[in-house]
Amino acid sequence: MNSATVPLLDDDTIAFGEEDNANKQFVHPYIVFFHLIFRGSAIVVYILCGWFSDSFIASFVLVVLLLSADFWTVKNISGRLLVGLRWWNYVDDEGKSHWVFESKQVKTQNRVNRNESRLFWLGLLLCPLIWSGFFIICLFGLKFKWMLLVLIALTLTGANLYGYVKCKFGAKESLKSATTDFVKKQFLQNATSFMFTQPTPANTANTGVV
Repeated sequence: MNSATVPLLDDDTIAFGEEDNANKQFVHPYIVFFHLIFRGSAIVVYILCGWFSDSFIASFVLVVLLLSADFWTVKNISGRLLVGLRWWNYVDDEGKSHWVFESKQVKTQNRVNRNESRLFWLGLLLCPLIWSGFFIICLFGLKFKWMLLVLIALTLTGANLYGYVKCKFGAKESLKSATTDFVKKQFLQNATSFMFTQPTPANTANTGVV
């Protein structure tokens, strides 16, 4: 399994406008709403499900559906539109799995709205911490069936957190590393060529002297 960090492709699906988005309160209000509502709803339903239903299966399925909707929304929509980041996976012809972490390379900061960026990262960081607290409560309360649900929540929210942290910080490190490796490679090739290449003897003219 390989991973790579690359600049985000400039395709038509990236809804960045040319106007000054940094000074607006929200550019994608509906995206922000759904980014937070699925995450918050899963937590609220988990806390209150015992008050409205005694069925563990019904509560389990409802929370998993909300978590799945949250995972899909954050991975495919909100990260791309709110902060210009995207991560995904593909399998090549040889059956190898490749993880790709992309970051939108912008020369100015006016394409990413500051309020949307703060809310995106706040929701991305806060929810795994809350589910971690639920895991500790289940562990010490010996609520093993609920612990399974919490582990699913940690897996889905943690995957998005890791993916976007990798996009945000890993891309810069990868690009620097790739540049450094390229410079080293070119330097070694030039040095090797200079040291081991024999000079071409000059062609001597036929002077007729024996």
